[in-house]
Amino acid sequence: MRGHQGQRRVAPGQVAGHHGRMTDRAAARAAKNTLTARLSGDPRVVGIGLARRASGYVLKVDLTDPAAAPRVPGDVDGVRVVTEVIGTVRPL
Repeated sequence: MRGHQGQRRVAPGQVAGHHGRMTDRAAARAAKNTLTARLSGDPRVVGIGLARRASGYVLKVDLTDPAAAPRVPGDVDGVRVVTEVIGTVRPL
C-alpha cells in the first residue's frame, strides 16, 4: 500500500522511506494526545509537541528538571519520544 508522497506503508502511522520506518504526522498527533493525558499532572513537564527528525515525526517533551526524564516513556504507540531539559518557564 502506498502512503503520502508515494511512500510504502509498513505499519499504521508509519511509512518506509530512505531512512527506514518514518512516523507520519497523524500518528504523532494521536500519540501526543495520549502522552499529554499521561503527563498532564507533572509540573516538571512544561511542553509537549511534535518535532521533525530524519526518521519522521517524534514527540518532544520539554522538562524543567532532568530528574523528570525517567517518568517519560521512550515510545508512545510506536512514536519515539525525546526529552530536552529547558528549565523553568516564566512569563515575560
